[in-house]
Amino acid sequence: MKTLDDLLAEGVEGRRVLVRADLNVPLDGKTITDDGRIRAVLPTLRALSEAGARVIVASHLGRPKGAPDPKYSLEPVAQRLGELLGRPIAFATDTVGESARSVTASLASGDVALLENLRFNAGETSKDEAERGAFADELAALVEAYVDDAFGAVHRKHASVYDVAQRLPHFAGGLVLRELEVLVKLTGQAGDTARPYIVVLGGSKVSDKLAVIEALLPKVDKLLVGGGMCFTFLKAQGHEVGKSLLEADMVDTCRDLLDRAAGRIVLPVDVAAASEFSADASWDVVPVSEIPADRLGLDIGPASVSLFAEALAPAKTVFWNGPMGVFELAPFASGTRGVAEAITKVDGFTVVGGGDSAAAVRTLGLDDAAFGHISTGGGASLEYLEGKTLPGVAALEQ
Repeated sequence: MKTLDDLLAEGVEGRRVLVRADLNVPLDGKTITDDGRIRAVLPTLRALSEAGARVIVASHLGRPKGAPDPKYSLEPVAQRLGELLGRPIAFATDTVGESARSVTASLASGDVALLENLRFNAGETSKDEAERGAFADELAALVEAYVDDAFGAVHRKHASVYDVAQRLPHFAGGLVLRELEVLVKLTGQAGDTARPYIVVLGGSKVSDKLAVIEALLPKVDKLLVGGGMCFTFLKAQGHEVGKSLLEADMVDTCRDLLDRAAGRIVLPVDVAAASEFSADASWDVVPVSEIPADRLGLDIGPASVSLFAEALAPAKTVFWNGPMGVFELAPFASGTRGVAEAITKVDGFTVVGGGDSAAAVRTLGLDDAAFGHISTGGGASLEYLEGKTLPGVAALEQ
C-alpha cells in the first residue's frame, strides 16, 4: 500500500490531488457541534498544501437522497476548515459540475478547495457499478492523484472510496494508516497485544455487536457489557428487565455466549431504572435482580461502574465501543462518564472505537489526550474487527 509519504516523495508541486476526507460532522442547523473529524484530517491537508499541491477535498455529510439538500451542505464545514487551516477555502457548490470544474481549475499551488457533499450525486452510493463508475470518472477527471484519509468511510463501496482509487495513482493518508495500525494490534495479528486485554461494549442492540463479540471473545481476557444491549444478556441470566430495551430473539444467543465465555463476560449489577425515556423522568438505582416491571434501565449504576473499573484497573490493552447508558440525557450520563474515566487511568494502550463513544468523550468534557487513540470510524472499526474486507482499504492495496 502506497502512502502519503510516497506521494510527497514523488513531488506534488502544482499537481491536483483529491483527498477523500470524512467531514461528516454533527450540525445544529449551520453550527458544527463537534469538529473532531475536521481536525483529524488537518495533518494530511497541511502536508500537501505546504508541498505545493492543489488540494481538492471531498466528503459526504449525512444521508441526503442522491440530490442536493441545503440542510446537508458542506458550506459550514468549508468555513470551519478555513479557520483551522488559517487560510481561505475555495468552495464548489456542486461535486463534479461547472462549479467544481471552475474551482479546481483556478487553484494555485498550495490552495485548498472543498467540493459540495458527494452524496448530492446518486452515483456516489449507487449499487449499480456503471452509475457509480460514471460518477467516479467525473471525479477522477478533476485531479491527478488520490489520497484516502477517510477511515470512517472505508467500509463503504462508494464511488469516492472504492472506484476513484482504481482510476488514479492512489495513496493512504496518515489517519487511515494510524487506524489500521491500531486495529492490527487489537485483533492480535501482530502478536504484540499486551495483556490483560479488556473490551468494553455498549450501545443499544446485541444484534449490532454480535459479529464483533464472536470475533473478539476468543482473544480477550474480559468483555464488559453495558448500554441497552446488557438487558438481553441479563434476561439470558434469568433476570426480569421491565420495559428495558430487549431483543427477545437474541436471548438464547446471549445465553450461549455466556456459557462459552466461562465467566469472562462481565455484566452490570445495578442500573438506573426510569419511569420513561426522558431527562425529567423519575428514576432510582436498583439491583439488576429488582428492575420494576413498569420501569426501563437507562444507565448502569454506581456499583456497576465500580465493578467495571476494578476489571479495567490491571488492563494493558482496552478497546471501548458504545456508551454505558443514554449519556445524552444528563441524569443517565454517570455510567458512561465513570467507565470512561476508569479507562483514562489504565496504564496501557486504550482505544475509543469511534461513533457514540467518541461523541461521549467530547460531550462529557473528557480530554482526548487521556486516551491512546480515538477512532474516527466506529462502523469501519467494528467491521475490521469482525474480519470483514473493507472496500476502501482493498482498493488502496491494489
